Amino acid sequence: MKSKSALNNEIFDNSFSKNRRSKTFVFFILCVFTGIFPHVFIQNFPFYGLLLISFFVLFYGLWVLSKNSKLLRNKNNNNQEKFKNDIPSIDILVAARDEQNVIARLIERLFILDYPKDKLKIYIIDDGSEDDTPAILQKLSKKYEKLNIISRSKNDGGGKSGALNHALQLIKGDWVLILDADAQLKHDTLIRILDFANKGSWSAVQLRKSVLNANKNFLTNCQGIEMAMDAYFQVGRLYAAGIAELRGNGQFIKKETLINCGSFNENTVTDDLDLSVRLLLSKSKIGILWDPPVMEEAVENLSALFSQRQRWAEGGLQRFFDYGSNLIFGKLSAIQKFDLFYFFILQYALPIISLVDLVMSCLLFKTPIFWPISLTAFTLSAIASWFGCQRKHEGPALSQNFLKIFLYLLYLAHWFIIIPWVTLKMSLLPKKIIWKKTLHKG
Repeated sequence: MKSKSALNNEIFDNSFSKNRRSKTFVFFILCVFTGIFPHVFIQNFPFYGLLLISFFVLFYGLWVLSKNSKLLRNKNNNNQEKFKNDIPSIDILVAARDEQNVIARLIERLFILDYPKDKLKIYIIDDGSEDDTPAILQKLSKKYEKLNIISRSKNDGGGKSGALNHALQLIKGDWVLILDADAQLKHDTLIRILDFANKGSWSAVQLRKSVLNANKNFLTNCQGIEMAMDAYFQVGRLYAAGIAELRGNGQFIKKETLINCGSFNENTVTDDLDLSVRLLLSKSKIGILWDPPVMEEAVENLSALFSQRQRWAEGGLQRFFDYGSNLIFGKLSAIQKFDLFYFFILQYALPIISLVDLVMSCLLFKTPIFWPISLTAFTLSAIASWFGCQRKHEGPALSQNFLKIFLYLLYLAHWFIIIPWVTLKMSLLPKKIIWKKTLHKG
């Protein structure tokens, strides 16, 4: 489904990756040069200058995190009568491919959500599944007459974004809730998220993501902490600079706003991050709802983790390169532009610079130069993780001891491998957009 956006976005065609490759290559070379330069060309690098930069990074990061005190307290009020006779209609969309392990559990839970049945429609998009998903859906359609099944061929294209755009042509609700097949919601989630959206006049709301299987092993436990850290940063950025991002699973959007922003971009590997930028540029407000959360599975092994994180890293870079001119020269506020630049440097440039710095230090038998900034980034992550886990919350329990937070920081270092590797690949290799789904075990 294509619709014209009010934004001056780039036109994507089959050669879009060429543009991204050149931008990524320039970015990668600049980061590598930054990591090498002080080792080769400067004998006595001004260490106090780095300390000053680190202090500034720490100051802004702490200021952002302090804004969590402004988190709106969402009352656990699920009284449907407060909407009186003007209850908006909601469509739930789930793009599913090979989800035989979890799809039945999801559908059964969706049909017991606390919301007027005549105002709620549930759509499952079977996007070319090759397992037992189609058979399970057909069986459930007999049990739940109001279950809407949309079938697509695996070769229809567009990945998850294509599946969602296809469904958008068929739905008529006021709001759209996007879920992954492994999602689990509390029974009163719809009432509470709608109440939150109305109170804050949000055009979109992202539910805090919570890990269901956090106690499975070390990796899943760390992912649970990571989700809490991410949400804590998200809330801080929202109330500090008006910047918030969608996270795919548990995103609640006004249909009209979604259509006006151009729907889902089928030429990106992370439709949620791409849409977040377009909502920001169109002045559409995204709210972050801490409770109730959307609960989901974490991946359980290193192979799945690295596959998932590579996709996230690639999509994160794509959005900046695709909309860079709009973000730099668009009508965003000064604090919004600074916040985007600040987190872009910490999330994408710093890992490459730090890795190159470490390699040069080993080759030349010298002390790494950029360690104060890296240490500052880890310090901010530790603070956000600790307070994110300590914050009162609904959903699965989170780690609340210093040892696990310390071990979590070691886990977090995987981004210092993922980001350089993905950036290098994006610089050298042509990219085809494919749906690399995460395996859900149920």
